[in-house]
Amino acid sequence: MVDLKDLISKMTLEEKASLLSGKDIWETKTIARLNIPTVVLSDGPHGVRRQVGAGDHLGLNASLPATCFPTAATIANSWDPSVAEQIGACIGEEALVQGVGVVLGPGMNMKRSPLCGRNFEYYSEDPYLCGKMALGFVKGVQSNGVSACPKHYAVNSQELRRMSSDSILDERTLREIYLTAFEMVVKEAKPRSLMTSYNKVNGIYASEHEKLLQDILMDEWGFDGFVVTDWGGSNNHVESVRAGNHLEMPTTGGDSDRELVDAVKSGKLEEELLNQRVEEFLKVLYEIKPAFERNKSNDLKIEDHHKAAQKAAAESIVLLKNEDSILPLSSACKVAVIGDFAKTPRYQGAGSSIVNCTKLDSTLDVLKGFDLDVVGFEAGYERNGKMDDRMQQAAVELAQKAEVVLFYMGLDEISETEGLDRTHMQIPSNQVALLSRLSKVNKNIVVILSAGSAIEMPWISNCKAVLHGYLGGQAGAGAMLQVITGEVNPSGKLAETLPIKYEDTPTYQYFPGKEYHAEYREGLFIGYRYYDTANISVQFPFGYGLSYTTFEYSNLKVSQNQATFCIKNTGIRDGAEVVQLYIHAKDSDVYRPFKELKGFTKVFLKAGEEKELTITLDDKAFRYYNTGNSQWEVEEGEYEILIGASSKEIRLKETIFIKGSKAKLWYEKDSMKPYYTGQIQTISDREFECLLGRQIPNRRWNEQGLLDVNDALCQMYYAKSGLARLAYKILHTLKVRSEKKGVPNLNVLFIYNMPFRGIAKMTNGVITMDMANEMVRMVNGQFWSGLKGFIKGYFRNKKAQKSMK
Repeated sequence: MVDLKDLISKMTLEEKASLLSGKDIWETKTIARLNIPTVVLSDGPHGVRRQVGAGDHLGLNASLPATCFPTAATIANSWDPSVAEQIGACIGEEALVQGVGVVLGPGMNMKRSPLCGRNFEYYSEDPYLCGKMALGFVKGVQSNGVSACPKHYAVNSQELRRMSSDSILDERTLREIYLTAFEMVVKEAKPRSLMTSYNKVNGIYASEHEKLLQDILMDEWGFDGFVVTDWGGSNNHVESVRAGNHLEMPTTGGDSDRELVDAVKSGKLEEELLNQRVEEFLKVLYEIKPAFERNKSNDLKIEDHHKAAQKAAAESIVLLKNEDSILPLSSACKVAVIGDFAKTPRYQGAGSSIVNCTKLDSTLDVLKGFDLDVVGFEAGYERNGKMDDRMQQAAVELAQKAEVVLFYMGLDEISETEGLDRTHMQIPSNQVALLSRLSKVNKNIVVILSAGSAIEMPWISNCKAVLHGYLGGQAGAGAMLQVITGEVNPSGKLAETLPIKYEDTPTYQYFPGKEYHAEYREGLFIGYRYYDTANISVQFPFGYGLSYTTFEYSNLKVSQNQATFCIKNTGIRDGAEVVQLYIHAKDSDVYRPFKELKGFTKVFLKAGEEKELTITLDDKAFRYYNTGNSQWEVEEGEYEILIGASSKEIRLKETIFIKGSKAKLWYEKDSMKPYYTGQIQTISDREFECLLGRQIPNRRWNEQGLLDVNDALCQMYYAKSGLARLAYKILHTLKVRSEKKGVPNLNVLFIYNMPFRGIAKMTNGVITMDMANEMVRMVNGQFWSGLKGFIKGYFRNKKAQKSMK
């Protein structure tokens, strides 16, 4: 066991500072004379992305082959934390083989809006479901001795200007919606590391937010690992270290090291606090190290993990519609396979989570292993949305030859990518048009959907069945055919609501944030919390999913600690049911959503089998956060315990009286009427200020037209410099051009949303923060003096780097 305090006492100030920033894109620094090793961090929400050549944060360069598991949005539909734990265990095994000590995942941000471009990486619109699934994943990864790294902490819900936006929200919404899942994971799974988000939270960058990092994460929840910035997400390294952030990634070529050294020497940062952060980081490093010393295997277990990926995908497929019980298909059914996704599957999103999969199943490849009479295949549509009458006509002619059409449709690659939010919820129109034509010649159409986030379905009457596979990973095609043929009985249920149209969503007026701010005016009312409270009709509710069998619920008994009931499989097929427990506060004096998920379980039952189940009511079941006294409280009164097959389909209910506190309300009820009714789509400034308990901060751009180092490059259209405005036009043109091609240009998207300080944080030390500030001067119209300062900064940096070596 290494004596860390003794080890740190032997370090120079420069050595201690150096450990808190990266050596390169993915590795931390070593100190050879003290035998302090490096640790490799790697993306890994649904598979290890270990780059060994030229590294980058966006998945542009190839990584080592690894198993691509279903994404978090998919796995959440299993409602089974053991599935997430099994995936985590496999990913942890592969991380060990590839020399990765920290797996950057899971993604735990709430699905505030269906349009967030990164929703495929996140579990749910509900913090309780997200928390349970994520802690399963973390336990699985860390069972191998390596570290999981939950992200992005906290309140990150949009990709647009993600490195400069400011999430403005009230304390209760922060605690109940955006921090609860992190709280569950930290307390129950004990991750060894955690990643901060790019954005500000109520005016302070998440990476230097003392309340989030020190007061809540460490002091209240007991987190004892290390905190790492998102890549390029550091704003002020000294303030980050002071607040509770440890590691800045990637390398800044020594610029950040010098900032820490200068801060200690000038008295701006206590060396004792620097020592503490170094010790907290090294503690984890030496906890991880033995796993690599014990590991003797170089085997990725490709086939075993591929099978695990297929099983996880099968558990997560959601049957949304099954008119006339068209599914499962009978043996030797004559089918036509139509849709480009059947040939080239959409199985993961784009960005830093891209996995170079060990193998990839397509529907056409694995069809031969199933007892179906395939009459042919037609792509039917162009993937990028372009209409092609010839392709459509060929698909229509094929459909006429079949008993059943398997039509593969969904969102294309540009629709779901890191760095770009969606602008609508629609499937490409050429696919919808083809479905309409197919339905006129064959009524027996089964739609197989590929999409990592919520979509509109005005076309659903043109098919008899809909199977939603989300983004099923490298083995998703085989899993889908298992469900189609009845080899697997579907048991997935939606982890997010599918609204009828985007205009119905709670954040329609507020997403994405305008100018500097993302204002969370909807408060607690995201997802089903909004739809159920405001009585908004939806396409498919949260928790919804059909089966090839039926289930009967009975005999509910409740106490303040648990709910017990019976469930019986009343059909002729074996199957699994996801049972959900919601709580409704009757006559509450505190504004609340109508119901909230507080427990769930998934149970497998043979045909005719009955079981008694118990769902525990934990410490989060009845609590709410009182902003008036900054405490969790339980409101005394009657609560309905609701047992359901979805948020809308409640099968059993029972009332229970719960003792609690009688704290005074911290707000005037008359000023909060929209939050009592859930009618939150047009919250006024006054109402939002009542929710916040303070004035709305100034959200305007700098009216003098002056940008600062924290403004994004896409804001150069405000610049005084004509050259800077031209640079913006070029950048914007490149972005639009890539969108039209249907293939995301990740590099352009990252640069477009990156603030000027990000240039210093993402160029491996070529450009320093001083040089980035001089670039801002150039953009603000002081071109020659800024250029002069930039050149001086370049030579100062060269000299400083040489001195640090």
